[in-house]
Amino acid sequence: MTFKSFSFKSLKKPKLFALVTVFFAFVVSIPLLPLPVLSVDSRANIQFVSSNWVAENTKDPNLRILDVRNFPLDYIEGHLPNAVNIADTAFRGPKEGLPVQYWDNQKLGEIFANSGVTNNSRVLVYSDGRDVLGATMVAYLLERSGLKDIAVLDGGYTGYKTDQVVTKEFPKYSVSKFTVRDKPSVRVSLNDVRKFIGKPGVTFIDPRPEKLFRGEENIWIRNGHIPGARNIPWVTFTDAKNPHKLKSLDEIKKILADKKITPGNDIIVSCSTGREATLQYVVLKHLLNYPKVRIYEGSWTEYSTQKDLPVATGEEKLT
Repeated sequence: MTFKSFSFKSLKKPKLFALVTVFFAFVVSIPLLPLPVLSVDSRANIQFVSSNWVAENTKDPNLRILDVRNFPLDYIEGHLPNAVNIADTAFRGPKEGLPVQYWDNQKLGEIFANSGVTNNSRVLVYSDGRDVLGATMVAYLLERSGLKDIAVLDGGYTGYKTDQVVTKEFPKYSVSKFTVRDKPSVRVSLNDVRKFIGKPGVTFIDPRPEKLFRGEENIWIRNGHIPGARNIPWVTFTDAKNPHKLKSLDEIKKILADKKITPGNDIIVSCSTGREATLQYVVLKHLLNYPKVRIYEGSWTEYSTQKDLPVATGEEKLT
């Protein structure tokens, strides 16, 4: 079998023109195509920042500040300059009968857009009161929605106002569209949890209070914890006098080492409702750079309803 050598001369001019046109159209269109492979370097960065950091960055027009305190009068009485109040409770609601589940992506996008956040924003989150969890939860949802530059105010509102000026003025901004670029890699589903229970190399961290972990309080349908989970109450990561301020990273590393948790573990953080888990997720993944940390968002609210899944009670069993 013989093949004739190819020559552009063998093509008639109309065919040659069409071939060249298609080739250049393909080359020009390549940058316009979605390139998921090239988005590998889209890792978000969540940091804990000081009040001085806020003062240094407050004039950045691309910085949006979210005050996620749940009582609006607290915000009206005083807040960080240019901060927008959106209660952390606004990010969750019922889903298929389960309470306090994260809203779907469309609704999350609307909440962020109405708060002045765009896909290119830098966002600082802060809260106040009995815990820092509202701030870390919203920071997690921002990462989950595709933002890259996120900060949590270390010390919260109480820490900030001790050495910086607060205001009663409301910010002015235009509402634009926020498109959620979902990152499923930050979380696991119930079906994932089913496969991971007892799997070597997978470590569940449960940041709930000890009594809830041990199953000594009758709150859910079934009470206890996922077999094999390590109990590290979230408060052990924070300062005793200010629950919005983190302990030193060396202290936190000691806590993790005592629980035999290392960067080599595939870590899943599961709590009561998917809120407490966000603090340890942020610390382990973003501050300590543990390579594989995810959240089970359904947490014990969902897990406890599954009658076929095992429940352990009593003290944790370190192996």
